[in-house]
Amino acid sequence: MKIIAFTGAGISKQSNIPTFMEKPEVREKLFRSFAETHHEEYNEVIRQLKANINGAKPNDAHIALAEYKIPVITMNIDGLHKLAGSDALELHGGLPKDDEMDIAWSLYNKPVLYGDPAPNYQRAYEMVYDLTSDDVFMVIGCSYYTAIACDLREVAKSRGVRIIEIQEDAAHNVRKILEKTFLMKVGEF
Repeated sequence: MKIIAFTGAGISKQSNIPTFMEKPEVREKLFRSFAETHHEEYNEVIRQLKANINGAKPNDAHIALAEYKIPVITMNIDGLHKLAGSDALELHGGLPKDDEMDIAWSLYNKPVLYGDPAPNYQRAYEMVYDLTSDDVFMVIGCSYYTAIACDLREVAKSRGVRIIEIQEDAAHNVRKILEKTFLMKVGEF
């Protein structure tokens, strides 16, 4: 049995990082067309995102995924999976470095913006297509707002994969689910 985790903003909410649902004014400015026509305002939005993330620490959901060595596909740009020790596939890139903030509007994959190609999407699809009906696809803190969030669920479903949704209190529920899943796996042998 393989387990893959697919994470969204909800996993980092308990690390005190606001979700885009809580800040819709941010989401509407994360379009390539906005970045190209409103350089300074876009750069300020990215500075605010970075300020919200600076100092954030992985919560127990991030740590449990790393401890159990669960492959992670994430829509997040906060880097918390990597801080926890996971080698996460970051679908939407990361944030600019401090010395890139004045040119943030011109950067690609820092983060991937609406209207930009997302270079890691193909790899995410491949990872989910490799799952079988014996495997588990854990969806943690992901809305249905983006196409990729809906598509990966549908791919898993079409493969007969067991889908576990954790939308609330990820910091406590992820470890509980992993412990239960691994106990079931051990009981199979």
